[in-house]
This record gives sequence, structure tokens and C-alpha cells, in this order.
Amino acid sequence: MQEASSSATPGGGFGPFGRALLAVSKWTAIAGGGVFALLVAMSVVSIVGRKVASAPVPGDVELLQLCAAFASATFFAYTHLVHGDVKVDFFTTRLSPAKRAFLDAMGSLLVGLFGALIAWRAWAGAMTVKEAGETSAILELPVWVAQLLMVPSFALLALAGFYMCAHTWAQRGGRP
Repeated sequence: MQEASSSATPGGGFGPFGRALLAVSKWTAIAGGGVFALLVAMSVVSIVGRKVASAPVPGDVELLQLCAAFASATFFAYTHLVHGDVKVDFFTTRLSPAKRAFLDAMGSLLVGLFGALIAWRAWAGAMTVKEAGETSAILELPVWVAQLLMVPSFALLALAGFYMCAHTWAQRGGRP
């Protein structure tokens, strides 16, 4: 279960940096949603073309795989900032609000660390794939580009996690 945040609007208690981070995260998520909408349209065209005229979109599966990978990453930061993460609070419902806030802050710290780790490894992986010159099978698109496009979203997730950790900690007065 999710308890109500301190404000009815997402980011209502955020400072200027938090509001800017929320806005960037929101627009990044919207862009990712746009990519998914385009992928759905391409898939429909390809399926209809395959069934009606034996003419699918060439490389449709490749495009879907490459684009869905980085588009998926665009949602994480916004989701974390608006408390949209899945939380299993079965064991914490009886804890005091201060203890739950402490656990939320530590969870956000872990999200920040995870985001930074994944951003770093996605970048390193993209550079390795670039050096290898790997391309997709049909369209011969460089695979490293799709991997590199995930890095900003994971870096944004790291910022969101660290910000939410500090924000939650500050709201509770820094008490353990």
C-alpha cells in the first residue's frame, strides 16, 4: 500500500532543483511514451503489411528491440519522484512515520546507487559494443547507439534517487 505524500501534487514539497528534476523527468518519460507510440504504429503497419501485401516493415523486430530498450528506461526517474514505485509495506505498516520515512530515504539512496551503477555499466557496455562494431542483422544499425541512449535515463534515475533520499531525510529533520 502507498501512503499519501505530504502534498497532493507530485513534487509539491520540492525545492527548485527538485521541481526542475521532476520537469525533466516528466518530459523524458513523455518522450519515451512517444517512442512507444511510434513503435506500436510501426508494428501495426508491419503486421498489416505482412498479412495483406506480404510486405512487412524491414527490420521491424530489430527496431522494436533497440528502441524499446532505451524507451523503457525513460520512465524510471519520473516514477520514483512521484512515488510510483512498487512498495511492499506489509512489514512496515506498524512502524512509526519517522521509521517509515527513514526506510524510504534508505530505499531512495539504493535507487540512486543502482541508477548510477546501471548508467555506468550501460555506458561501458555501449563503448565495448561500439569498439566491436556490432550492428543489427537486417538494418545494420549500430547497436551501441541504443545502449548509449539508456545512459541519460539511468543517470536521471540516479539523480532522482539521491534527491528523494535527501528530500525525505530533510523532511523528517534528519533523525534516524
